[in-house]
Amino acid sequence: MRRTARPLTGTVLAVAAAALAAAPAYGAAGGLEVSPSSVVPGGQVTVRTAACGDGGTATGDASAVGAGSLGLAPGPDGQDAMGRFRVPPSAQPGTYEITATCGGSGRVVTGDVVVTLTAVRQQVHPRGSVKTGVGGTLGPDPVQTAAGVAALAVAAAGGTWLLHRRARGDGI
Repeated sequence: MRRTARPLTGTVLAVAAAALAAAPAYGAAGGLEVSPSSVVPGGQVTVRTAACGDGGTATGDASAVGAGSLGLAPGPDGQDAMGRFRVPPSAQPGTYEITATCGGSGRVVTGDVVVTLTAVRQQVHPRGSVKTGVGGTLGPDPVQTAAGVAALAVAAAGGTWLLHRRARGDGI
């Protein structure tokens, strides 16, 4: 029991240390949420923060990407301050820091927007049958499916008839 206790204790301590080291990254509530985080030049970006408190306002700065300043006002929920800006069509690809300064407290929060030349593609879900060249149980053509079922039925009936004749001794 004592031999397994030391490695387990060491493992638990290592996991706890890693969790505490990662806690500020996840526990930093009230940062600046940038949506979408990746945008093409000319696209619209929404920024939102809960750091300014209920009904709080903020002044945003998107001049790093060339969009200038923007105002953040309480959103529909009345809690988060939100604002929008358009990335200029002349913006170059890269990662840009967007900042917002809360009106009451002067707290500064930051977030990043990534400008890309190609839009992020939505995940495409496959549909239809796989085109393997061998065929499938349910193809896109119901006539071919019916013909295949009919051929199988004729073959089964013929085989049954031949086996029945053979069992009676009539010969083939």
